[in-house]
Amino acid sequence: MIKIDENQCIGCGLCPSICSEVFDMKDNGKAFVKAQKKLPCVKEAIDSCPVSAISQ
Repeated sequence: MIKIDENQCIGCGLCPSICSEVFDMKDNGKAFVKAQKKLPCVKEAIDSCPVSAISQ
């Protein structure tokens, strides 16, 4: 299961820019998981998160 630690998320927008099928941004500026999909871009988003807020 893909999770985002909202306390760690800085709202940089990198994860939805890398993997828009799975991640999106809330109105409060934090990222959220909109779909649990097993896509290669999920790992790229996890590895690219500057604050390591995404886990799987």
